[in-house]
Amino acid sequence: MKSKKKIVSTLVVTAMMSTAAIACSTPAATPAPADTKAPAAGTPAPAATATTYPMKTDKTLSYWMEMTGNLVGVKATHQDVPFFAEWQKRTGVPLKFIAPPVNQAKEALNVMLASGDLPDMIEFNFFKDFPGGPEKAIKDGYILKLNDLIDKNAPNLKKYLKDHPDIDKMVKTDNGSYYAFPFIRGDDSLMVYQGPIVRQDWLDELGLPLPQTIDEWTTMLKAFKDKKGATAPFTAAGKPRVFNEFNVGHFMGAYGVTRDFYLEGGQIKFGPAEKGYKDWLALFRGWYEQGLLDKNIATVDAKAFDANIVSGASGATVANTGGGIGKWQPLVEASNPKAKLVAAPQPVLKKGDTPKFGQRDLPFSVNGGMVAISATSKNAELAVKLLDYGYSEEGNKYFNFGQEGVSYNMVNGVPTYTDLLMKNPDKLAPAQAIALYTRANYSGPFVQDKNYIQQYLALPQQKEALSIWAKTDVAKYQLPPITPTPEESTEMAKIMTDVNTLVDEMTLKIILGAEPLDTYEKYVEKLKSVKLDRAIEIQKAALDRFNKR
Repeated sequence: MKSKKKIVSTLVVTAMMSTAAIACSTPAATPAPADTKAPAAGTPAPAATATTYPMKTDKTLSYWMEMTGNLVGVKATHQDVPFFAEWQKRTGVPLKFIAPPVNQAKEALNVMLASGDLPDMIEFNFFKDFPGGPEKAIKDGYILKLNDLIDKNAPNLKKYLKDHPDIDKMVKTDNGSYYAFPFIRGDDSLMVYQGPIVRQDWLDELGLPLPQTIDEWTTMLKAFKDKKGATAPFTAAGKPRVFNEFNVGHFMGAYGVTRDFYLEGGQIKFGPAEKGYKDWLALFRGWYEQGLLDKNIATVDAKAFDANIVSGASGATVANTGGGIGKWQPLVEASNPKAKLVAAPQPVLKKGDTPKFGQRDLPFSVNGGMVAISATSKNAELAVKLLDYGYSEEGNKYFNFGQEGVSYNMVNGVPTYTDLLMKNPDKLAPAQAIALYTRANYSGPFVQDKNYIQQYLALPQQKEALSIWAKTDVAKYQLPPITPTPEESTEMAKIMTDVNTLVDEMTLKIILGAEPLDTYEKYVEKLKSVKLDRAIEIQKAALDRFNKR
């Protein structure tokens, strides 16, 4: 008899960050068929059969995925998006799209899984956002183990992984299970896209250098406040989570820590439990007391964030090349033709030092874009062939650049976006137009091409930002995409819920002056009492298994 059992809401912790997961129910689902198991040791892998596109089929496959933010308000459904319409023509496979409400993918997925009525394909982050991770999703009969299906029907992905063993190691579990068609960043230049941003025109006016050290940052922010009238010299997005790795974490690196787990000297460490975190707290507490931080930094939402930068209330922040510099530069320039936003290096304590940390993704993006095949699909082989298209030579060009003659033309041997994308006649921003005709700027089952980013970042200071922010040693300390076992994940989730609650509470109270800096030591003791050491043990065990893959 098929069963339904409740899974408690957990917090799934990965090498890169911890993410809250919503409670879900195990559906009545058909277990993965026997032929999806990996071949026995020593058995030669079967030769993958090349697929000729477009295929001929009378079947329609169902595909579940969230609408990218770049297209919200532009198109109502995926079926209306030119990329998806053309993808169906090129592969010969009709698709029925199912989209969860925007920003509610986890909740909607849980409801769907509980119903047992699953689509053929599910685009969801099973690595990070599924309680227990991908092996549990396979074990519970939600998604298929894809090893045999890839061996037989996905020659393009199979070849890519064979040619890139370092990435092959990342996209499977400790048990050797392939569980999704991955989104892969195909070049180092695609892995860095975020860092500190400042008003260069203000620096020029004040005779200040582009800040490199913490002291230079302090001097700059004081000048922005006193001489430029900035009411929030440094601002950042406080919602949905204040003081996280992606808004102010860049300044923690100057003190040798991050907001999460990292690897140093063969040991896994947790930044908020290290001395450097207290030193960073002292810095931000001081900045807040002096009025150098946005007084509302704990509650700044996206709308207020944009307003701070565009109005000139703020002269420094942390953001992306596209969603930061690319979005704000035309807006600040409209009111002040001399206004110029540029990237600043990751801060250090001593000028000339290489920053220890900074933003950097892994080649296998653990932040999304992966597509799994449901265990109840009756069309798994067809779905695999469809998804393998994205890793073919033709499919790679299509996913990155779209249709030749429409969204790109070949210029000096390079696929080059047309004015339809870069100077859209309907006044769509390049990010929106690119998302209409490609998947280059929001992930998916393909390998991202570096030529996309060189065109997407149209402003010279955007291109310069990539090289400026990339000059760090973060790769030396970055954990690979490790996966705790389902049992470890459950234990880890409970621990990290308590740990992150304590860290967030401590950080906010100390920086805003509600508690003295010396209470940091008490919080560290509390972290031990909620079993942070055990969480580190689990991470270490997962790392050891990863290294043996």
